[in-house]
Amino acid sequence: MQNQMELTFSALAQNEAFARVAVAAFAVQMNPTLPEMADIKTAVSEAVTNAIVHGYRGRETGLVHMRARYDERRTLEVSIMDEGCGIEDIETAMQPFYSTGDGAERSGMGFCVMQTFMDAVEVQSEVGRGTTVTMRKMISGEAGLRRERMLDEIG
Repeated sequence: MQNQMELTFSALAQNEAFARVAVAAFAVQMNPTLPEMADIKTAVSEAVTNAIVHGYRGRETGLVHMRARYDERRTLEVSIMDEGCGIEDIETAMQPFYSTGDGAERSGMGFCVMQTFMDAVEVQSEVGRGTTVTMRKMISGEAGLRRERMLDEIG
């Protein structure tokens, strides 16, 4: 079975939390463990924040598109897309501590965080057209198995 969802929202800082909740509501269908769910939410938060802060660089308008899907192989794939300024040098941008932000509140660790919490991270970008970050994570389904075992013991 395959399942998917798409969501588009304004590139506003307050929508980062909305994206986290939306992806969590979608991913919960796969019975992830609490650590798996926390990893997914953290990585999505970083990707959405990057789109808003670096993709649109404080512009008043812009949209962030989020797609998520999974299939019988238990791999969750989440893509975060913006139509912002794009990344000139992806390899450099993915290095620890690199940031196009003003430095005041940006650590330059967004891509590192995504890579730490997800099994795979791919970045495609075109200057002046936008960026797509695609992240994948294998979901164990252990939470669902534990729940089934508990219900068997009770029943």
